[in-house]
Amino acid sequence: MNKKLSPLAITGIVIGVIVVVLGIFGISTYNSLARQNQTVEAQWSQVENVMQRRADLIPNLVNSVKGSMKQEQKVFGDISKARENYSAAKSTTDKANADAALGQSVGTLINVINENYPDLKSNNQVESLMAQLEGSENRISVERKRYIDEVRDYNQSVVSFPKNLFAGMMGLGQKATFKANPGADKAPQVNLTD
Repeated sequence: MNKKLSPLAITGIVIGVIVVVLGIFGISTYNSLARQNQTVEAQWSQVENVMQRRADLIPNLVNSVKGSMKQEQKVFGDISKARENYSAAKSTTDKANADAALGQSVGTLINVINENYPDLKSNNQVESLMAQLEGSENRISVERKRYIDEVRDYNQSVVSFPKNLFAGMMGLGQKATFKANPGADKAPQVNLTD
């Protein structure tokens, strides 16, 4: 027996297939964006991890330097304040801004040591800590680059059609990328006579 489907049944089947395909695409899109979102967040955690390593090394360097030279109160005060600000920062933007201030303070300290206290380089402990700080700065740079790459990939997915429709419905918007502080393109001037 050969039964023909009615036009209404055919329309229902077509609509059902379209709904199933859209549902599968929506679930796939959500899962893809959710994975990318987790990758971005994990990469930012790694950036914070290496920034924390540097923040932990700084007191050791400062204490070693204090024991080997006259106290440079302004530099040490700036470092102490920058570390406090980093510890108190809650958001990604606040952490990045506090890290930039901390990095500038550490850079100033390293420049001061190199320019004004060349004898300190012979102190093995200070030399070792300075090498570790320089290594931390390099690690931070690498991890920031990775974070920027992950954010770029995620944002490209979120803004491309048709994922942008689903991303908007799911509340998965663009992520802020790392931005250097204004003036970061200029080398800091070390002046301890003020």
